[in-house]
Amino acid sequence: MLYQMNFGDLLPYWQVLARGLLFTVVLTLVSTVAGIFVGTAGAWARTFGPKWAGTCVSIYVELIRNTPFIVQLFFIFFGLPAIGVKMGEAEAAFLAMTINLGAYSTEIIRAGIQAVPYGHLEAGSSLAMSRWEIFRHIVLKQAFMKVYPALSSQIVIVMLGSAVVSQISAEDLTYAANYIQSRNFRAFEVYLVVTGIYLALAIALRALLRGIARAVFPKG
Repeated sequence: MLYQMNFGDLLPYWQVLARGLLFTVVLTLVSTVAGIFVGTAGAWARTFGPKWAGTCVSIYVELIRNTPFIVQLFFIFFGLPAIGVKMGEAEAAFLAMTINLGAYSTEIIRAGIQAVPYGHLEAGSSLAMSRWEIFRHIVLKQAFMKVYPALSSQIVIVMLGSAVVSQISAEDLTYAANYIQSRNFRAFEVYLVVTGIYLALAIALRALLRGIARAVFPKG
Protein backbone atom coordinates (compact mmCIF):
# COMPACT_ATOMS: atom_id res chain seq x y z
CA MET A 1 0.00 0.00 0.00
CA LEU A 2 1.40 3.37 -1.02
CA TYR A 3 1.85 6.02 1.65
CA GLN A 4 -0.62 8.88 1.25
CA MET A 5 1.01 12.20 2.09
CA ASN A 6 -1.19 14.82 3.70
CA PHE A 7 0.50 18.11 4.52
CA GLY A 8 -2.86 19.56 5.48
CA ASP A 9 -2.57 17.81 8.84
CA LEU A 10 0.30 20.19 9.68
CA LEU A 11 -1.72 23.37 9.25
CA PRO A 12 -3.29 23.34 12.73
CA TYR A 13 0.25 23.35 14.17
CA TRP A 14 1.72 26.21 12.16
CA GLN A 15 2.02 28.37 15.29
CA VAL A 16 4.05 25.65 16.99
CA LEU A 17 6.42 25.58 14.03
CA ALA A 18 6.61 29.38 13.98
CA ARG A 19 7.52 29.51 17.68
CA GLY A 20 10.17 26.84 17.15
CA LEU A 21 11.60 28.70 14.18
CA LEU A 22 11.71 31.98 16.13
CA PHE A 23 13.45 30.29 19.06
CA THR A 24 16.06 28.75 16.74
CA VAL A 25 16.74 32.10 15.06
CA VAL A 26 17.08 33.98 18.36
CA LEU A 27 19.19 31.18 19.86
CA THR A 28 21.55 31.34 16.88
CA LEU A 29 21.77 35.14 16.89
CA VAL A 30 22.47 35.56 20.60
CA SER A 31 24.86 32.62 20.91
CA THR A 32 26.75 33.76 17.79
CA VAL A 33 27.34 37.26 19.16
CA ALA A 34 28.27 35.94 22.60
CA GLY A 35 30.35 33.08 21.21
CA ILE A 36 32.41 35.32 18.95
CA PHE A 37 32.99 37.69 21.87
CA VAL A 38 34.22 34.74 23.96
CA GLY A 39 36.34 33.54 21.04
CA THR A 40 37.90 36.97 20.55
CA ALA A 41 38.74 37.20 24.24
CA GLY A 42 40.17 33.69 24.18
CA ALA A 43 42.27 34.41 21.09
CA TRP A 44 43.64 37.55 22.74
CA ALA A 45 44.52 35.58 25.88
CA ARG A 46 46.39 32.95 23.88
CA THR A 47 48.39 35.43 21.82
CA PHE A 48 48.78 38.63 23.85
CA GLY A 49 47.66 37.70 27.36
CA PRO A 50 49.63 36.40 30.33
CA LYS A 51 50.80 32.81 30.31
CA TRP A 52 48.31 31.65 32.94
CA ALA A 53 45.39 33.04 30.93
CA GLY A 54 46.62 31.34 27.77
CA THR A 55 46.91 28.05 29.64
CA CYS A 56 43.37 28.33 31.00
CA VAL A 57 42.00 29.10 27.55
CA SER A 58 43.93 26.19 26.03
CA ILE A 59 42.36 23.79 28.55
CA TYR A 60 38.90 25.20 27.82
CA VAL A 61 39.36 24.89 24.05
CA GLU A 62 40.65 21.32 24.22
CA LEU A 63 37.87 20.28 26.59
CA ILE A 64 35.10 21.64 24.38
CA ARG A 65 36.55 20.60 21.02
CA ASN A 66 37.12 17.02 22.17
CA THR A 67 33.73 16.31 23.76
CA PRO A 68 30.31 15.96 22.10
CA PHE A 69 28.05 19.00 22.14
CA ILE A 70 25.17 16.97 23.55
CA VAL A 71 27.31 15.93 26.53
CA GLN A 72 28.19 19.59 27.17
CA LEU A 73 24.50 20.46 27.00
CA PHE A 74 23.52 17.68 29.38
CA PHE A 75 26.28 18.65 31.81
CA ILE A 76 25.01 22.24 31.93
CA PHE A 77 21.33 21.35 32.21
CA PHE A 78 21.45 18.15 34.29
CA GLY A 79 24.87 18.26 35.93
CA LEU A 80 25.20 21.83 37.22
CA PRO A 81 21.99 21.68 39.32
CA ALA A 82 23.75 19.07 41.46
CA ILE A 83 26.06 21.84 42.72
CA GLY A 84 23.27 24.38 43.01
CA VAL A 85 23.47 26.03 39.59
CA LYS A 86 19.98 25.77 38.11
CA MET A 87 18.68 27.27 34.88
CA GLY A 88 15.82 26.82 32.47
CA GLU A 89 15.92 25.02 29.15
CA ALA A 90 16.39 28.20 27.11
CA GLU A 91 19.17 29.54 29.33
CA ALA A 92 21.00 26.20 29.26
CA ALA A 93 20.72 26.07 25.46
CA PHE A 94 22.10 29.62 25.06
CA LEU A 95 24.97 28.93 27.47
CA ALA A 96 25.91 25.61 25.87
CA MET A 97 25.94 27.04 22.35
CA THR A 98 27.91 30.10 23.44
CA ILE A 99 30.54 27.98 25.18
CA ASN A 100 30.76 25.63 22.20
CA LEU A 101 31.10 28.34 19.57
CA GLY A 102 33.46 30.27 21.83
CA ALA A 103 35.94 27.40 21.88
CA TYR A 104 35.91 26.86 18.12
CA SER A 105 36.02 30.56 17.29
CA THR A 106 38.96 31.01 19.68
CA GLU A 107 41.11 28.80 17.48
CA ILE A 108 39.76 30.25 14.25
CA ILE A 109 40.42 33.85 15.33
CA ARG A 110 43.81 32.91 16.78
CA ALA A 111 44.80 31.54 13.38
CA GLY A 112 43.83 34.90 11.86
CA ILE A 113 45.89 36.76 14.44
CA GLN A 114 48.93 34.63 13.69
CA ALA A 115 48.51 35.40 9.99
CA VAL A 116 48.86 39.16 10.56
CA PRO A 117 52.34 40.27 9.41
CA TYR A 118 54.66 40.71 12.37
CA GLY A 119 55.86 44.00 10.95
CA HIS A 120 52.43 45.50 11.63
CA LEU A 121 52.78 44.64 15.31
CA GLU A 122 56.27 46.15 15.40
CA ALA A 123 54.90 49.31 13.82
CA GLY A 124 52.33 49.56 16.58
CA SER A 125 54.99 49.05 19.23
CA SER A 126 57.15 51.76 17.66
CA LEU A 127 54.21 54.15 18.15
CA ALA A 128 54.17 53.30 21.86
CA MET A 129 50.84 51.50 21.56
CA SER A 130 49.89 49.05 24.30
CA ARG A 131 49.22 45.37 23.60
CA TRP A 132 45.47 46.04 23.80
CA GLU A 133 45.72 48.99 21.42
CA ILE A 134 47.75 46.95 18.93
CA PHE A 135 45.22 44.15 19.16
CA ARG A 136 42.23 46.44 18.80
CA HIS A 137 43.42 48.86 16.14
CA ILE A 138 45.87 46.80 14.06
CA VAL A 139 45.32 43.09 14.52
CA LEU A 140 41.61 42.50 15.03
CA LYS A 141 40.17 43.63 11.70
CA GLN A 142 42.92 41.96 9.70
CA ALA A 143 42.46 38.73 11.65
CA PHE A 144 38.69 38.68 11.09
CA MET A 145 39.15 39.43 7.40
CA LYS A 146 41.46 36.45 6.99
CA VAL A 147 39.32 33.92 8.85
CA TYR A 148 35.83 35.22 8.09
CA PRO A 149 34.93 32.37 5.67
CA ALA A 150 35.91 29.73 8.23
CA LEU A 151 34.13 31.60 11.02
CA SER A 152 30.99 31.91 8.88
CA SER A 153 30.98 28.18 8.22
CA GLN A 154 31.33 27.48 11.93
CA ILE A 155 28.36 29.73 12.71
CA VAL A 156 26.19 27.80 10.23
CA ILE A 157 27.37 24.50 11.74
CA VAL A 158 26.43 25.71 15.21
CA MET A 159 23.01 26.82 13.97
CA LEU A 160 22.33 23.38 12.50
CA GLY A 161 23.69 21.73 15.66
CA SER A 162 21.18 23.70 17.73
CA ALA A 163 18.66 20.94 16.92
CA VAL A 164 20.25 19.02 19.81
CA VAL A 165 18.77 21.42 22.37
CA SER A 166 15.39 19.76 21.83
CA GLN A 167 16.78 16.93 23.98
CA ILE A 168 16.40 19.12 27.06
CA SER A 169 12.94 20.29 25.93
CA ALA A 170 14.12 23.68 24.69
CA GLU A 171 11.31 24.63 22.31
CA ASP A 172 13.29 24.99 19.11
CA LEU A 173 12.33 23.90 15.59
CA THR A 174 13.22 20.24 16.17
CA TYR A 175 11.25 20.20 19.42
CA ALA A 176 8.28 21.58 17.49
CA ALA A 177 8.64 18.82 14.88
CA ASN A 178 8.80 16.12 17.56
CA TYR A 179 5.73 17.59 19.26
CA ILE A 180 3.70 17.73 16.05
CA GLN A 181 4.48 14.23 14.87
CA SER A 182 3.62 12.86 18.31
CA ARG A 183 0.15 14.40 17.91
CA ASN A 184 -0.74 13.68 14.29
CA PHE A 185 1.68 10.80 13.52
CA ARG A 186 2.66 12.47 10.24
CA ALA A 187 6.40 12.03 10.78
CA PHE A 188 7.33 12.00 7.09
CA GLU A 189 5.56 15.26 6.33
CA VAL A 190 6.70 16.99 9.51
CA TYR A 191 10.38 16.17 9.17
CA LEU A 192 10.35 16.88 5.44
CA VAL A 193 9.00 20.37 6.13
CA VAL A 194 11.46 20.95 8.97
CA THR A 195 14.34 19.74 6.80
CA GLY A 196 13.34 22.35 4.23
CA ILE A 197 13.17 25.04 6.91
CA TYR A 198 16.66 24.21 8.19
CA LEU A 199 17.96 24.26 4.61
CA ALA A 200 16.37 27.67 4.04
CA LEU A 201 17.80 28.92 7.34
CA ALA A 202 21.31 27.79 6.42
CA ILE A 203 21.10 29.43 2.98
CA ALA A 204 19.70 32.64 4.46
CA LEU A 205 22.34 32.72 7.19
CA ARG A 206 25.16 32.28 4.67
CA ALA A 207 23.69 35.08 2.54
CA LEU A 208 23.46 37.33 5.61
CA LEU A 209 27.05 36.60 6.58
CA ARG A 210 28.23 37.34 3.03
CA GLY A 211 26.38 40.64 3.16
CA ILE A 212 28.06 41.52 6.45
CA ALA A 213 31.43 40.66 4.91
CA ARG A 214 30.82 42.98 1.99
CA ALA A 215 29.84 45.79 4.34
CA VAL A 216 32.65 45.35 6.86
CA PHE A 217 35.44 44.17 4.53
CA PRO A 218 34.71 45.96 1.26
CA LYS A 219 38.18 45.20 -0.08
CA GLY A 220 38.31 41.64 1.29
